[in-house]
Amino acid sequence: MTPEEPDAVQVSFDDELLVLVDADDTVTGFASKADAHRGDGHLHRAFSIFLFADSETVLLHRRAAAKPLWAGFWTNSVCSHPRRGETYDVATRRRLREELGVASDLRWLYRFEYAARFGTAGSEHELCSVFVGRLGAEQTVRPNPTEIADWGWFSCGEIDAWVDRSPGDFTPWFLLEWSRLRGEFRPTVEALCGPPIRPVRQHRSFVA
Repeated sequence: MTPEEPDAVQVSFDDELLVLVDADDTVTGFASKADAHRGDGHLHRAFSIFLFADSETVLLHRRAAAKPLWAGFWTNSVCSHPRRGETYDVATRRRLREELGVASDLRWLYRFEYAARFGTAGSEHELCSVFVGRLGAEQTVRPNPTEIADWGWFSCGEIDAWVDRSPGDFTPWFLLEWSRLRGEFRPTVEALCGPPIRPVRQHRSFVA
């Protein structure tokens, strides 16, 4: 796989069409991203990706200041939505390239529904599929600053302590997903990503 370097240009648009679904993931229609997140939100497809260097080292990022919901909060490696006409495979590969400039073979873990409101700005109401993948040392992470203000490789133990100490630093979907990755899906992550093999890398910030 040969990733492409993302440009520092906008890759998310209010008018892109998202896929509305019911709780069983049956398509019920389509709505612009802005409309899907307005008010209490409309249930739509989404995905979260966790990229591991090894079973104890994962990439997190802090959402850019321009994001309409949960700007400045820390979250998983990549999170976004399939657009109308996209499969999850196409959408996840696109978003890895657009946000981080990388490629990875992903494994689907599970799907869950959640809803969370962000003050008067809007809400997330998503049927979210969670994927994990391994990112080899041969790839260089090149984050798109229009999406990502800060990022880093963190040890899972460090994140566990951080979540316990300051859960308000994280997006609500990350907190729900992380508890399951560290619980029932921990053996899957260990089998997929292998034992720790290198020191944790320092993070890189786009914000002075």
